[in-house]
Amino acid sequence: MDHRAEVSEFLRTRRDRITREQADLIGELVTRSDAFRQRWSVHDVRHHRGGVKRLHHPVVGDLELSYEAMDLPANPEWFMFAYTAEPGTPSEERLRLLGSLAVTEQSAEAASDDGTARR
Repeated sequence: MDHRAEVSEFLRTRRDRITREQADLIGELVTRSDAFRQRWSVHDVRHHRGGVKRLHHPVVGDLELSYEAMDLPANPEWFMFAYTAEPGTPSEERLRLLGSLAVTEQSAEAASDDGTARR
């Protein structure tokens, strides 16, 4: 599914809660994009509980992640999504690299905040 289809599907699932700004955006997209207009008119509304997302991260590159939606009983309209990479794939390696980079960056920031950074 491409990004235009995802946006169209997301907006359709929120039809009863669309803000004025979102309604204006939908109107603009409908008038400027044949692909969006076709997807919007289908009204094929469904919530994806799981699947695969393909993302591009500017540092580690392409990631293919499986996802699953989980209900939050305290807030029925909210969902939490868990994303994982298949073991042994390039996506798993890139996701680990991304985690390592985040920890390294946080450690450097903490060290500079408490004055222990090397100069």
